[in-house]
Amino acid sequence: MVKIHVGNKEESPQMDSGGYSGSQLVHHFRSVLDAVKTGDRANYDDLVSYLHPKRNLSPDEVAILVTTLKALSGAVSYIDSDHHESLLFAVSRMSLWNNGTEVMDALLELITSLAATNGKYIDWCLDMLVKHFVPPFYMYGSLDNENGINRKNKVLSRVHAALEEIADLVPLAPLRLCPIVVQNMPSVFSNDRVSSYDFLQRQLSEFVVYHYYEIVLYVENMLKLESGAIGETVGSTVLPALVDRLLELDVEIGWDGILQEDSRGIFDMELEDIIKFAEDENSDSMPQSELLNRKNLQGKQDKKVVEKLDNLIVLALLHLESCQSSGRLAEVFDILLHSFQKTVLNAYKSKFTQFVMFYACALDPEGCGVKFAMILADMFVSDVNPPITRMSAVAYLASYLSRAKFLSAALVTTIIQSLVDQCYAYCKLRDSGMNPRAHQVFYSGCQAIMYILCFRMRSLMDVPRLKLQLLNMPMEAIWKHKLCPLKAKAAKLFMASESFVFNDMLESDLSKAFGGLDRLDMFFPFDPCLLKKSESYIRPHFVRWSKVRTTYDDDDDNVSEVSESGSEATDDDFVDTNTKDMIDDDLMVTVEDLDFNPDLNKMSITPKNSLKHLRMPARIRPSTSPESL
Repeated sequence: MVKIHVGNKEESPQMDSGGYSGSQLVHHFRSVLDAVKTGDRANYDDLVSYLHPKRNLSPDEVAILVTTLKALSGAVSYIDSDHHESLLFAVSRMSLWNNGTEVMDALLELITSLAATNGKYIDWCLDMLVKHFVPPFYMYGSLDNENGINRKNKVLSRVHAALEEIADLVPLAPLRLCPIVVQNMPSVFSNDRVSSYDFLQRQLSEFVVYHYYEIVLYVENMLKLESGAIGETVGSTVLPALVDRLLELDVEIGWDGILQEDSRGIFDMELEDIIKFAEDENSDSMPQSELLNRKNLQGKQDKKVVEKLDNLIVLALLHLESCQSSGRLAEVFDILLHSFQKTVLNAYKSKFTQFVMFYACALDPEGCGVKFAMILADMFVSDVNPPITRMSAVAYLASYLSRAKFLSAALVTTIIQSLVDQCYAYCKLRDSGMNPRAHQVFYSGCQAIMYILCFRMRSLMDVPRLKLQLLNMPMEAIWKHKLCPLKAKAAKLFMASESFVFNDMLESDLSKAFGGLDRLDMFFPFDPCLLKKSESYIRPHFVRWSKVRTTYDDDDDNVSEVSESGSEATDDDFVDTNTKDMIDDDLMVTVEDLDFNPDLNKMSITPKNSLKHLRMPARIRPSTSPESL
């Protein structure tokens, strides 16, 4: 049997049977590999045995392993998968996470040499590197301490350096890398990679924790790859893959069951009950409505899914900040926009994923921010798109224009003009009465206009030029048309707990004509982001209803409102929603009950009853989304 050891003087690789220099050992390994083709496997089997993973190697064993790997790097052209399958298998089982830096570097040298020498193994090499994005299961618990963090940095920095080196040596490697990264991406759910026979109950619990760590760490590496030297090539693949994963998690977090199981508890909720519940929770700092909805969600949501989605979105938001700093935001935004149009736009009740787009726009209002609005407007106006796409586009558009603090009043007015022109042109070609099934896109457009005006009208009317533009829009002709967009049964608009919903339609036959629950209760997708960490990034750029100064009729100008604390507050007063958050976003307004005067000179969105009688409402009508997860 051939044994390899390290000499004492120059630490040059030698064999027990005589002195072998490094080049001689490479030549010897070539002969060993070549001999397998003729059936001589004696030395080959010894060679493979050195490569099988072992724990707690002695210094001499480490030296032998390093010597073997380095010598193999010089013999990669002799490796043939048809004859050396066991050798490749042994190498594939080696892990950078289990070895010191000497072995790490020697193994990566072998992988890089194999990829550069023989294109036949490029996918194999790339796959092996990508699998090092996450540690083995048994190591996850040790990565939180200082030594674990250092090991993680040593492994991952080397992995990314090796990927970039291979990309330099093999120009087509980045293209081959894209599908490999996507295919190796962990599932967003933990129960699909483990059976009841794999672990005991305690270990199953540990596996769930590991899986949470696994997907987050993998996404970190995906984004690091995208921001690196080969990001231009891989970005168009890994970013949409990330959005798809976010969406998978997003749609799993549903509150529809809560709404449908106990609609009375959701839509007829006494304010006093909320206060009593908040007092029971002994929490003055948390919004009362948030506490209530958390209570409703207990036992109905997988908290790990919520936390996982929250952390993944935060990673995406931080990556956008990095792209902005490096001047790559516009490029990355275009990729995300394409992904949004392809998947998120028409996704069934996406609740949080779209805030990645929102934040990208907030980082670049004049570029990405304007582009997103114009794209959505164009998608609504174009009759080439199917109705479901047009309705989704205008819903996103209305919500975006209303909630995005960073958009200019001029842009908002321009978009309103576009929507009004579209709806007015539609009216001029129709002489029939209300028919929700036939005119659902039209009603969606009208709903969008009203929603935007509820949030933006005051700020627009404060600018003389924009006020004049609004006054010249043919809104009155639209509202008074035979299609009856203001009729409650056709377009009953609620502003409740940060959301507008077509409440009457939840139980009416017209809901099916409009698309049913699938459409009407998902409108205005930029309702407040309820994920704790993600919301902290969105908050500075986000408009809450309680911050909006409603435009009142002249007769009500001097009427005061009762604030949350019970004290008098003037029309110009604002509630600090950063400290009291969402509890004051509970004013219920309907189109039927509004003095929605088409004459913008007297336009009002206040209740018909005098504001003298307006107090903190006794009934809160939350939307289909709870205030907090």
